Amino acid sequence: MPFIPHSDDDVRQMLATIGADDIEALFDEIPASLKVRSLEKVPEGLSEMDVSRLMRERARADEVELNFAGAGAYEHHIPAAVWQIVGRGEFYSAYTPYQAEASQGTLQLIYEYQTMLTRLTATDVSNASMYDGATALAEALLMAERSQRRGGARRVLVPESVHPAYRQTVRAILDLQQIEVVELPCPGGCLDAATLAAVEGDYTALVVPQPNFFGVLEEADALADAAHAAGALVVAVVNPMSLALLKPPGEWGGRGADIVCGDGQPLGVPLSSGGPYFGFLACKKELVRNMPGRIVGRTVDVDGRDGYALTLQAREQHIRRAKATSNICTNQGLLVTAATIYLSLLGPQGLAAVAQRSLANLAALRERLVAIPGVEPLFAGREHFHETAFRLPKPAAEVVERLAAQRVVAGVALGDFYAGRDDVLLVCTTETKRAEDLDRFATLLADALR
Repeated sequence: MPFIPHSDDDVRQMLATIGADDIEALFDEIPASLKVRSLEKVPEGLSEMDVSRLMRERARADEVELNFAGAGAYEHHIPAAVWQIVGRGEFYSAYTPYQAEASQGTLQLIYEYQTMLTRLTATDVSNASMYDGATALAEALLMAERSQRRGGARRVLVPESVHPAYRQTVRAILDLQQIEVVELPCPGGCLDAATLAAVEGDYTALVVPQPNFFGVLEEADALADAAHAAGALVVAVVNPMSLALLKPPGEWGGRGADIVCGDGQPLGVPLSSGGPYFGFLACKKELVRNMPGRIVGRTVDVDGRDGYALTLQAREQHIRRAKATSNICTNQGLLVTAATIYLSLLGPQGLAAVAQRSLANLAALRERLVAIPGVEPLFAGREHFHETAFRLPKPAAEVVERLAAQRVVAGVALGDFYAGRDDVLLVCTTETKRAEDLDRFATLLADALR
């Protein structure tokens, strides 16, 4: 409905009814020193025509012709049917299934999503999604600690090859729970088994990213077995697109990862100035009682017809706050809808084709870039997926800025995240790139480095 502001007379009548002299009296408990008297940086109001023109100008300034950045946010082709279906009122306006009996369509969709996620990850149970990949990892580690409560070490191991933003989020959340976060060095681009073996004392869980922040494939089988041998749980952080080609985490080593999480953005969610995205979380059946969020289950009614219900509801909105497994998680229903439709349209073969094309483009781009004088792969000899890091003869941030002037996102400069790597550029390719795109990028990078 349209917004109709109160008239001055309306305001006077309301203030008189409650016995207040003016609107300012409603906020008299706020100290005067904290009040902002004027908004100096807020411009004067504009007409509708001028606002529309300003927005068009801002949109043109943000136009990108080529994007080679990844680092957790990936530019995949999204079939037009995905968001055409997501935009239907039945999906678009259905926030969350609080009344299960009246939300059968939403519940069925979430159930199908959970089924797809367990098949991708080779796990037993998936919840109905989380805020994003970073908070999903933090929740996974809290879940691991709850699962090990009697013998939990209140200490988790996180390799430096995990996304920097994920590590920052984990530390912010786990520090408040008095859980120590130990970051393990990865000078070779991934966690070395010897580094893990040198860790002294007990730990509750080991995080294994696959692929990691640099696009490097970790020795997941060996790391999982080593963590289990030490009595710890294994928390996998995975790119869901990579699971079309790589061994699923539920099959790592002898026992498989115990908890699997990550961000579902590659599955039908567009790049939208930083979000929103959605996190996924799956686990072995024996850990399900400690899983945060909610789970949708399928059953039958008294007439034998299929029906869907919220099977486990461990959120603070459903049970007593003190008993909730998490007080911050939610399910990103709209984006889960997009991911479910995306996976349904592509199917296993389509998803594998997207992953394979992304991998082939990365190999082709690598061949072009190493031919440029001074450009070297940072982790030579390692297997990669989606992205790889290159050492440049110039600061990477300068190169990114120069190519941005030509509407090309060159990648992610790693100097802000890792000390001593100001000259390192993390480059990503997906199935959206053609040979001429790779050629143009290589040419522009060579020019920028001269």
